[in-house]
Amino acid sequence: MNMTVDQITYLTFGIVLLGALMLDLGLMSKKNSSISMKKALWQTLFWVSLAIAFCLFLWFEKTPLVATKFFTAYLMEWSLSIDNIFVFILIFTYFKVKESDAGRALLVGILLAIVFRIIFIALGIELINRFHWILYVFGFFLLYTGYQLFFKKDEAEFDPGETKVYKIINKLFRVSALEPNGRYFITLHGKLYFTTLSVVVFMLAAVDVAFALDSIPTVVSLVREKASDVFSADDILVIYSSNIFAVLGLRSLFFLLKGAVDKFDYLQQGIAIVLIFIGVKMLIEFFGIHIHIGISLGVIVACLAGSILYSMRTQREKAVPEDL
Repeated sequence: MNMTVDQITYLTFGIVLLGALMLDLGLMSKKNSSISMKKALWQTLFWVSLAIAFCLFLWFEKTPLVATKFFTAYLMEWSLSIDNIFVFILIFTYFKVKESDAGRALLVGILLAIVFRIIFIALGIELINRFHWILYVFGFFLLYTGYQLFFKKDEAEFDPGETKVYKIINKLFRVSALEPNGRYFITLHGKLYFTTLSVVVFMLAAVDVAFALDSIPTVVSLVREKASDVFSADDILVIYSSNIFAVLGLRSLFFLLKGAVDKFDYLQQGIAIVLIFIGVKMLIEFFGIHIHIGISLGVIVACLAGSILYSMRTQREKAVPEDL
């Protein structure tokens, strides 16, 4: 039986994903092992290289346009995920998660987040196919989100213990304050209790879902040719694959950036400008104005690179002692 190009592409994506997860679970995130900065760098390069390799596969197996859409969507998701990292760090610090337990907890939380994202993407695609005008609502939402993010103050105000998710977990389940020692469940007096590691996993997934409310409409806008178009099979492939590749790389990115998050002071401003640009892109389609994916890719690269370089410049200026 001859396979179609779509079947070959999905099969390749599934094999690559399954192989990468087996490698990650078996070799790169062994239980009770800590992850050094060097190891995190190699793991980050592994996931980024895997995404680039899949992009090249799409270039030759599909079309250069599909590959460009994937790379643009992946870059957008990857940059938005950086904003998750600081919140993740606050959660791990609040619950005093050991270095040896952090890797596995992150991986479990991320896998759980992927399941929720798949559900949300499916619902979002169905809603947009039925009511294409909802994209204009998303456009205004991204404008508001971008504005809020641009002027957002220090995220240290975020208190994991005061979140609704944490309160709901404690209300619905028995949670033990005992040292988890790598365990997610323990039995006390014949009753099953969640450990703080389980709470951390649920909170990581909840935070990622909250961020997905921004990222999914953003990627949808990037891959669609026109607001009135129905999603093609290629569009759906790009949305799912870019999301999954970006989320799977979160764990290694966490360990790579946890000591350097404060060195990119203006990165969130760069991301905010991109969100505002995509919000405008969604809204002007009402007037029949379509921005090509190549221009979108250029804007994303320029904003992210510019904000990172400006952050590095201001850090160097702070490091230079003023003349007395």
